[in-house]
Amino acid sequence: MARLARISSVVNFCLISTLLLCICTNPTSADVELNEDNWTQILEGEWMVEFYAPWCPACNALYPAWKELSNRAYGKKLAMRLAAVDVTKSPGLSGRFVVTALPTIFHVKDGIFRQYKGPRDAISMLDYVENAKWKQAEPSVHTMLMETYGLPTWGSYLIFAVATIFLLVCVIDLFYPPRRFERVLELINDDIIDDEENSHNSDAEKNSPSDTSDEEKKDDGAGEGGKCDKPEARKRRPRKAD
Repeated sequence: MARLARISSVVNFCLISTLLLCICTNPTSADVELNEDNWTQILEGEWMVEFYAPWCPACNALYPAWKELSNRAYGKKLAMRLAAVDVTKSPGLSGRFVVTALPTIFHVKDGIFRQYKGPRDAISMLDYVENAKWKQAEPSVHTMLMETYGLPTWGSYLIFAVATIFLLVCVIDLFYPPRRFERVLELINDDIIDDEENSHNSDAEKNSPSDTSDEEKKDDGAGEGGKCDKPEARKRRPRKAD
């Protein structure tokens, strides 16, 4: 009994420690936690924004470097700020910026978004901001649609929404193809078979015995008429001169 009590106390201690660690530890260290209501504040100034999920192992592995980046930026008094988006709480933001992998990091400068694809350590990310290496990267599709083609914000979002719906429809059709085309083929084949049967029936009716007997009678009548006409033709022969 004493051993069971000791084991239960150890298990309880581990559970409590794990719970406290989860509560006290944030999977990302950011100045601002963004959501659907306050995300527009990153449209002004310079930001590094991370899209993450609490269950993502790569996001948790990025946590130390992200925290160090925040401390280094604060120590150097950079104007750049850090923000984070929990995609489990704000899935609309991940769709708005076409986030397809986690974690995804964006550099934002005066409303222009560029995806950061460099090494994910604090020194590299800080160098990316300090030396303005973000100028060498192309703006995101969302920014290009607005800046290059002059589309309004709602137009850009509408394009993304339509593209997403189209992609989902294609995927559904790929895995669950519609059976309507097969049904149409079956109906066409049935119509062809019915037409062939009707044509065979009509040919059989034409070649039935009653028809052939009628035809024979007509032929016989025509023959008798021909025989009757022959004597009349002989009577009408001209007489020979004496």
